[in-house]
Amino acid sequence: MKKQNKPNPKTVQIDAHVVDNQNRTMTTNDGVPIHDNNNTLKAGERGPSLLEDFIYQDKLAHFDRERIPERVVHARGSGAHGVFEATADMSKYTRAKFLQKGTVTPLFTRFSTVAGFKGSTDLARDVRGFSVKFYTEEGNYDLVGNNIPVFFIQDAMQFPDVVHAVKPEPDKEIPQAASAHDTFWDFISLMPESAHMSLWVMSDRAIPRSLRMMEGFGVHTFKFINDQGKATFVKFHWKPKLGVHQVAWQEAQKISGYDADFHRRDLWEAIDNGDFPQWDLGVQLIPEEDEMKYSFDILDPTKIIPEELVPVQIIGTMTLNRNPENFFAETEQIAFDPGRLVPGIDFSNDPLLQGRVFSYADTQNYRLGGPNFHELPINRPVNGKYNNQKDGFHRTDVLKGNVSYFPNSLGGGCPYHAMLKGEKGFESHAEKIDAKKIRGRSSSFADHFTQARLFFNSQSEAEQQHIISAFSFELSKVNSVAVRRRELAILNQIDKKLANGVGKNLGIEPPQQLDELTLQFARQNHPNYPIKPNKPEIEKSPALSMETKAGEGSIETRKVAFLVADGVSKKSVDKMRKALKAEKAQAVLISTKVGALKYKEGDTEEVQHSYLTDASVCFDAFYTPEGDSIEVLKSEPDYIQFINEGYRHCKALAFAKGAESLIDLSYIKMKGLDKGVVLESANDLTGDFIEVMKGHRIWEREADRKIPV
Repeated sequence: MKKQNKPNPKTVQIDAHVVDNQNRTMTTNDGVPIHDNNNTLKAGERGPSLLEDFIYQDKLAHFDRERIPERVVHARGSGAHGVFEATADMSKYTRAKFLQKGTVTPLFTRFSTVAGFKGSTDLARDVRGFSVKFYTEEGNYDLVGNNIPVFFIQDAMQFPDVVHAVKPEPDKEIPQAASAHDTFWDFISLMPESAHMSLWVMSDRAIPRSLRMMEGFGVHTFKFINDQGKATFVKFHWKPKLGVHQVAWQEAQKISGYDADFHRRDLWEAIDNGDFPQWDLGVQLIPEEDEMKYSFDILDPTKIIPEELVPVQIIGTMTLNRNPENFFAETEQIAFDPGRLVPGIDFSNDPLLQGRVFSYADTQNYRLGGPNFHELPINRPVNGKYNNQKDGFHRTDVLKGNVSYFPNSLGGGCPYHAMLKGEKGFESHAEKIDAKKIRGRSSSFADHFTQARLFFNSQSEAEQQHIISAFSFELSKVNSVAVRRRELAILNQIDKKLANGVGKNLGIEPPQQLDELTLQFARQNHPNYPIKPNKPEIEKSPALSMETKAGEGSIETRKVAFLVADGVSKKSVDKMRKALKAEKAQAVLISTKVGALKYKEGDTEEVQHSYLTDASVCFDAFYTPEGDSIEVLKSEPDYIQFINEGYRHCKALAFAKGAESLIDLSYIKMKGLDKGVVLESANDLTGDFIEVMKGHRIWEREADRKIPV
């Protein structure tokens, strides 16, 4: 990343609003110094409080109103400031200035879960929001996306329905942040168009290892518009520099108990430590004349454009390099809206996108208290805003003069239209439209299973089993047998192995044909459904598998638990710590107690983690050094729990000389050890351990890993 020669303009703007309470006298909101903030004003020491206590009123009136409505979806979120540097010449396709090579643009990114409330766990099985607000020189541009490239529905009319279905059931307000219940699967089992998205959500994509290790997608097809007014269809992709990684489902459940803020803490600490997360921005470009070229409709939000058909071109890099000063003022009050466009980018006719353009702006007006939410520091454009809009709740700008209309002469005709002085403002693409108004859906949207099949076929054996297990878990929580059978019928249209695997776990033979009720609802959109699908261009896409990408990345910022006790060898600890530091991984010492750890050589080191306070699921790999500590660990059951769980979750474990004897106390079998158990006596301890960690998990252990823990 190139160093910026000038200050980040958004940082400068935000800093102008930052208030530091250090060494300040406490005041009311009107700046009146407060003498006593502990006691209300009373008529005598034991008398009644007095109505005239304006200091108390000032404090409590704010307290009673300091919560705002949380987002209906994406309520649970984490965010950070950063910059985007364009690295490719995109002038052939778009006149958006922030996408021209060498331009550095400030931004704020917010990640989120979708279904849960603000206080829900980070580790729910869920879609993750991935939204970026670019503060460009031509105004704010919001790329509002997810970590999954498709969606459940094709038309925005049903957006309230899918959200109502996945939210806690209204009679009992459970379950929280979970789709494993009747109303969600009742809806999904009646919606064949949801089949593709359902496969993604039941895959490991829905439980990322870190927000820093997940892909992002714009979901919809948009348009680039160049200086000549020519349009090119575009799909947006965010590719994480650290690779795409996940946690195991049982692991996610346990992390939720140990640290429900796992993802939020991970993002904050990475930035705080200077390990700035980075993503490459990639685009798939489709010429306007190729709109109908493929076997699927590129305007259908339940479809992807396989990378094998249209490669992703990298055009820039995003770096997150600053945590918020205040969570509420920035992460909570930031307002995203796919309708925030800049010149050179425009909408396509995707019916889900078209509906989102109204929905997001409307919800921000409500949630943030009125039409002036764009004046909040986090939402302000860095290039300023100039128009004749005034008044309304929470207005902060002071608009000069007596003119608040256009056209005008008293204000000198200002602010003027861009075209009046030969400038170029935002212009919608001049797309020719000649059609009748209709409530309906194109037949090109009617193929609901081909791409779901492509996704399943593209997964590794372990990933396919995870999907089968996820569907089995979710549907086992559904009380209605009819709903279970309907969904099994849908799965049977995708893949027999998938349907039979889930059906076996539920004790139900998957129906061969779609349920009549499912067909009835499908035919409301497509009267002749099912329609014979077009032959797909490809049957398998390696780009869709996380496992095929696992060994490509580094182990940078991965957390390795050093399992120690008093008497551990400092030489053994330092040898591994040095090797991991060279790879930019983190060594975390976990001992029988927090405080001073005594080394065999006589040195001491302060340790902040213990077997009592930490859990194996919060770490990526495990190392047991040599030393007198081995005898202590033999009688430490929580140590055995660490290595048993690490083994079960298919993680790498390394044992120094002498520490190998501890394996006999675990459920790991010394005979026939897989490559993920690295022994100093038989391996290159540091080199092999690091190499195994680069693969993220040892999936060949998957079938035999379910040991008692």
